[in-house]
Amino acid sequence: MSEQKRVLGVHAAASSHWVGDGFPVRTLFPAHDVAELSPFLLLDYVGPTRFEPSNRPRGVEEHPHRGFETVTISYQGSVDHRDSSGNSGTINPGDVQWMTAASGVVHEEKHGKDFTAKGGDFEVVQLWVNLPAADKMSKHRYQGILSADIPRVELGTGAYTRVIAGELNGVKGPAKTFTPVNVFDLRLEAGGTGKLILPVGHNSAIVLLRGEIVVNRSSTLKGSAQMALLSTFGETVLMEAKAQSLVLVLSGEPINEPVASYGPFVMNTQAEIRQAAEDYRAGKMGRV
Repeated sequence: MSEQKRVLGVHAAASSHWVGDGFPVRTLFPAHDVAELSPFLLLDYVGPTRFEPSNRPRGVEEHPHRGFETVTISYQGSVDHRDSSGNSGTINPGDVQWMTAASGVVHEEKHGKDFTAKGGDFEVVQLWVNLPAADKMSKHRYQGILSADIPRVELGTGAYTRVIAGELNGVKGPAKTFTPVNVFDLRLEAGGTGKLILPVGHNSAIVLLRGEIVVNRSSTLKGSAQMALLSTFGETVLMEAKAQSLVLVLSGEPINEPVASYGPFVMNTQAEIRQAAEDYRAGKMGRV
């Protein structure tokens, strides 16, 4: 029998704010005493929020990134993306966008055109994943991952997960990553139970987006936007759902390097941050 991972603490979202005029965000980390969860830098939960029909797409105008990756998962509603490398696409419900900013990219994110015109419920997660120093200045990469291309793994009675990145029970996710990372989109019916095996040594978290679950028979997450941090030792995670639940599971091998960050730039030194700002102002990251 493998050892269970221990729940180190349960944390609620620390802040609620708007990003642009289209993304009402609750930040799970960095917040409180959770500065980061290497290799994960930030986790924002957007919505669920009802938007009325509009003739103008809401969202965020063009802005830069360097030194990390953004992962956008759509649950309800859609997001249109354009960037300075010429990539564009729509992230529909179930789809994932895995964008490697690396040496630098400028992009914009707005509600999808059809969603804007019709209105409806909007629910999205955005995760920031750090890059090791050796890859921070690599070439920009864009992965538009369709829902149909994300494999599903049954976990137990009334529970399954979609494997977005990494591997579970021999099933590999489609996302290409620079370091070992697992990102699982987990669904549980009321009364459902599921068992996961996560690697020893990984930083790991169980994020309840909405619903109610008990983790390893010891800790209850209830309502919305709650996160259980897990120990690096042990492998097994058991979940029991007291209500229909939507859960995001994260685990990753830590990047044991210095982190320097300022707004949309994450590098290893303050000098590299200053250079990133200068390069953006000089137009070296391009324009949308």
